[in-house]
Amino acid sequence: MISRRAFIGGVASTVVMISCVVTAQAGKTPRIGFLGNSTAALEANLIGPWREGLRDFGYVEGQNVAVEYRWAEGRYERFPALIAELLALKVDVIVTAGTPAAQAVKRATSMIPLVMIAVGDPVGTRLVSSLGRPGGNATGLVSIAPDLEGKRLQLLQEIVPNLAQVALLTNPTNPFHVGSEQQLRAAATAMHVKAESFAVRNESEFDAAFEAMLRQRPGAMIMLADRLFLHHRKRIADFAFKHRLPAVYAYQELVEAGGLMSFGPSYPGMHRRAAYFVDRILKGASPAELPMEQPSQFELMINVKTARALGLTIPPSLLLRADQVIE
Repeated sequence: MISRRAFIGGVASTVVMISCVVTAQAGKTPRIGFLGNSTAALEANLIGPWREGLRDFGYVEGQNVAVEYRWAEGRYERFPALIAELLALKVDVIVTAGTPAAQAVKRATSMIPLVMIAVGDPVGTRLVSSLGRPGGNATGLVSIAPDLEGKRLQLLQEIVPNLAQVALLTNPTNPFHVGSEQQLRAAATAMHVKAESFAVRNESEFDAAFEAMLRQRPGAMIMLADRLFLHHRKRIADFAFKHRLPAVYAYQELVEAGGLMSFGPSYPGMHRRAAYFVDRILKGASPAELPMEQPSQFELMINVKTARALGLTIPPSLLLRADQVIE
């Protein structure tokens, strides 16, 4: 006997698939909604690979596919209005990056296919039923791996001698951070390092969080992955540099902005790979049946110039492990 929930879910997935097939058969130009967290300028390094991915599958914007971009400018509260605009345009699929944007789309529609890029814990945050069989209307790419935060803390220990206390920059509105904080605190306990969280929910809370952090005098800082933080990358990197605070970030863009070090998956690579899921869905595949993909490689970037300015010596063994070094 099939449950009512399973029956409804199956019907919804079938409707989504039929809709995509009908669109293709009717010869209509597919319309993709792209919900960006920041601005076109600040995400240019991600949009480039995304467009390359589309071309890999034969899609060229303005010719055989239309892409409707909407930018939240670092303000999560804008998501509902931007998503409403995309739904009014009757897009065939929506592409998002990060957990908050994906959750906003899921709250707005259970019918339009959703391709998620770099979501932290899609099962734990109930975006999908499982990675192998997502169910519902969402699939895409996961950005985490076991003990990722612990590995970031370990990198800091290799650079900062006798590290005793680390500050953790978090966003309480991001549900992914609950698991990330737990992971980091467990690693910190095992490494005999005190970890304290400092919350930033929106742009107006940075100054208070930074002031509170300085009062605690931590030996280093870890920034969790969050698109609000990525949008304000220069502000965060400048703060750490000004106060001589060694830090490891989730995004390479922070290192390019003057930060010390980053460790994580390739976000440009995930944006390019997202085109694969879009192509499958436009050709009739149901997102419910498209397995999500986890990162297999992580990249380490080190800014040696910043290290010298902070009076730090990067061990040669760590430099050899780095994928990119900024001199």
